[in-house]
Amino acid sequence: MKKELAKTYSPAEIEDRLYAWWEEQGYFTPEMDKDKKPFSIVIPPPNVTGQLHMGHALNNTFQDIIIRTKRMQGYSTLWVPGTDHAGIATQIKVEANLREQKGLMRQDIGREEFLKLVWEWKQEYGGRIINQLKKLGSSCDWSRERFTMDESLSRAVRKTFVNLYNKGLIYRGLRIINWCPHCLTALSDAEVEHKEIGGAFWHIRYPVKDSDESVIIATTRPETMLGDSAVAVHPEDERYQHLIGKTLILPLVGREIPVVADDYVDREFGTGCVKITPCHDPNDFEIGQRHNLEMISVFGEDAKINEKGGRYEGLDRFEARKVIVEDLKKEGDLVKIEEHSHAVGHCYRCGTIVEPTASKQWFVKMEPLAKPAIEVVKDGEIQYIPDRFSKIYLNWMENIHDWCISRQLWWGHRIPAFYCSDCGELIVSETDVHTCPKCGSKNMKQDEDVLDTWFSSALWPFSTLGWPDKTEELDYYYPTNVLVTAYDIITFWVSKMIFMALENVEQIPFPRVFIHGLVRDAQGRKMSKSLGNGIDPLEVIKVYGADALRFALATGNSPGNDMRFSDEKIEAARNFNNKIWNAARFILMNLDIDSCQLPASDKLTLADKWILTKYNRLVKEVVANIDNYEIGIALGKLYDFIWDVFCDWYIELTKNRLSDKGSEDNAVAQNTICWVFSNTLKLLHPYMPFITEEIWQSMPHEGESIMISEYPTYDPALDFASDEAEMERILTAIKAIRNRRAEMNVPPSRKAKLVIASAYGDTFNESASPYFLRLASASSVEYDPAYADEKAVQIITDSANLFIPLADMIDLDKEKERLNKEKANTEGEIKRLEGKLSNAGFTAKAPAAVVEGEKNKLAGYKEKLAGILKAIEQLG
Repeated sequence: MKKELAKTYSPAEIEDRLYAWWEEQGYFTPEMDKDKKPFSIVIPPPNVTGQLHMGHALNNTFQDIIIRTKRMQGYSTLWVPGTDHAGIATQIKVEANLREQKGLMRQDIGREEFLKLVWEWKQEYGGRIINQLKKLGSSCDWSRERFTMDESLSRAVRKTFVNLYNKGLIYRGLRIINWCPHCLTALSDAEVEHKEIGGAFWHIRYPVKDSDESVIIATTRPETMLGDSAVAVHPEDERYQHLIGKTLILPLVGREIPVVADDYVDREFGTGCVKITPCHDPNDFEIGQRHNLEMISVFGEDAKINEKGGRYEGLDRFEARKVIVEDLKKEGDLVKIEEHSHAVGHCYRCGTIVEPTASKQWFVKMEPLAKPAIEVVKDGEIQYIPDRFSKIYLNWMENIHDWCISRQLWWGHRIPAFYCSDCGELIVSETDVHTCPKCGSKNMKQDEDVLDTWFSSALWPFSTLGWPDKTEELDYYYPTNVLVTAYDIITFWVSKMIFMALENVEQIPFPRVFIHGLVRDAQGRKMSKSLGNGIDPLEVIKVYGADALRFALATGNSPGNDMRFSDEKIEAARNFNNKIWNAARFILMNLDIDSCQLPASDKLTLADKWILTKYNRLVKEVVANIDNYEIGIALGKLYDFIWDVFCDWYIELTKNRLSDKGSEDNAVAQNTICWVFSNTLKLLHPYMPFITEEIWQSMPHEGESIMISEYPTYDPALDFASDEAEMERILTAIKAIRNRRAEMNVPPSRKAKLVIASAYGDTFNESASPYFLRLASASSVEYDPAYADEKAVQIITDSANLFIPLADMIDLDKEKERLNKEKANTEGEIKRLEGKLSNAGFTAKAPAAVVEGEKNKLAGYKEKLAGILKAIEQLG
């Protein structure tokens, strides 16, 4: 039964109510029906303590559009939601909270008590972003909500670690890692953002022992010289061959260091001499390994100089740089300083400059894992949309280094490695080890470090479906169908999911990766706290509703490209909501049918066939666009159809028939407008789920909810090409008449006779008259293929000549009076300008540009006068 809609659309009054009803009905939870095709997506898990931002809103709007479309198309659709434990981010928040509330550090309360606090924090704030995703309308299966530290997911993490370790693909070793002195943890290469900063090359003299000779090295980091173990030269560089094997004296420190020959050195760069600091540079580390050089680490965890730095101990690294440079000047060892800008790594989380440092860490050996992950993208088994993003992926994977997976944190998956304190045995196990298998000691200690957050989220597509167990969900829904994500985490996350899936499940995690851009402000700037240009999506929802936000995010959006969010977009979204709502109210006021059936084609009018053809084409194109992830293009077509074609034209074309109660044509009009509108709402539902459900429930319909109704499909029987062409000719004529009347300032209320001369007799005949009478302000319509009248207003289209008697359009006497007055004014201006330009004093003294401007004005007034005289002549 249909129900009445409120006078104005108020999203606040319907959205929470409808979402709660959808949840209660279980529409988000699919059944594993073997007769249905499965379609699954896993949500990119937001940080458990995070808040919904515009990036989340965009990403989840796209996912929901896809999942709602597939659900209506009859798939068994699963959208797995969940959150990430976000090791560094969460620990930093809880540590800050501990300091602010109790004045304590985590070390003061110990690991166990601190982890209790983190779990409490998770319980209090962890559901916040989930509830915010619900406000957006996300139709996830909340019964399957996962957390990366759930027991089942933790089991998957341990199994993966042990499997890789047993294959020799995880190892513990001394390597140069990226260290964040603020977060106090190692970072993987993907967690380092390189930014161009201003610096310098400091050229320093290193004297040769027992000689007057010296070599000059250039460095961007003079503070690291405290940890130098050698100076390297190219073995074939004739300038230095006599120094290879000799000893240099390290300035300021006095330590003796050797000159070594290594092919790594570029003879053409600088002086051809390179200082080697194995503990603080990845290339120097490799040279140090090749030449068995001393490993001297001069920085502590906080990036201050340690005891190895002698008199500089305790200084911050950048403070030490200044002091060392001054001391080198005093000693006469600073040769020169050159300004130089270079890319420097920063922590992705806090923005601190990272410190390359040698450290014993856990690593994943990447080359064997990267190879198959490269192949599945190269051979097209996994496709990036747009394809250009595959190049970013491949470039990363083809140049990948071993992945440092250990983090010096307490919150996260603790590394499942156990050490015997008595015999030193190392055991890696899926379960906790309490007894040493080698010596029987009970004195076992687990590794203190936790795994990189991305290690667990790399398993997300299959661990959330039950792996390592062989579950029904895993068998039915894996691999998932598409990953929807932004381009900024291709290296962080997408790459890891691909190689982890191939290693663990021996199947790709998804065949398609749909990449979207970032949300920027109206000026194209990235949203940030520092710029104060961030927009809270929840505030937008509060004022405009979730549908308006979803519309504003999806409209005009194209795969892979950033989008600009502006007030104009959200206002346009609200206006679109109101347009749909008002159209629905009009239709409902004119419906007295209890069910909606499309009439037989022989009952349909020209306008009906026209709208059905337009609608049918829309279905075909929208389905194709969504299948190609052209989400914004599909919405643009829906918007144009609903606003321009359906509301502005078809409703107007049908009003007379809808008001003619009791006639057969009235029933045809009711059923046609109801059928087209209801099915158009279905097409729009994935984009704007709330308003479409509320209206659909008020319309004659079958079924419980629009979200589980059948999605429209293209029907060749609804293509009326010749009828559409006829209607387009009529509408073109109506638009042309309206435009000419507007140019002549003729109000719509002033009716005028219309004569149509056209070779298209099948179109322009008595059956077309009602359209011109209603929509072209015609008082009467005549059809005469040979008609011509020079004194009538003539309007030409590609299919007809349209004539309107001038006297019907305007009051001739008043128009003559107006034109004569305008003629006199124009002639006066011409006389004034001609006098001015004939004045030799003016033309000689005035700037050339001013004179030229007056000439242009005169030419304009003369042209205007010619037009006025022609108009007076036409009036007779």
